[in-house]
Amino acid sequence: MFGCLGSLLIAVRSMLGVYVVVRVKVSIYVDRDVWERFRRYALRRGIKVSELLEDLMRDEMVEDLLDDELLSLTGSESYEADFKPAEPRGGLVSELVRVMRDERAGNVSR
Repeated sequence: MFGCLGSLLIAVRSMLGVYVVVRVKVSIYVDRDVWERFRRYALRRGIKVSELLEDLMRDEMVEDLLDDELLSLTGSESYEADFKPAEPRGGLVSELVRVMRDERAGNVSR
């Protein structure tokens, strides 16, 4: 499972034709029980252990990966992201949050 942003970065690289996979073999030391449980988890999900580990590593490094991609897209050594703050549609944010909480509370099974 790719994180959303990790998947987006891979898709962008693929579309630009700059994504080349070079695999390396690594050795790590982890708790045996954690490793066995992780392998069973990957098996149940139908994912190779190495692919799942890569996904987890990408998710952990998502900010660095995003910075790298933005820098490569801008072609410079720095970039500035300009976002306008979102304005709530009608009412105060606290009122909207209360409505959402009330709706969620009504859907929780006990």
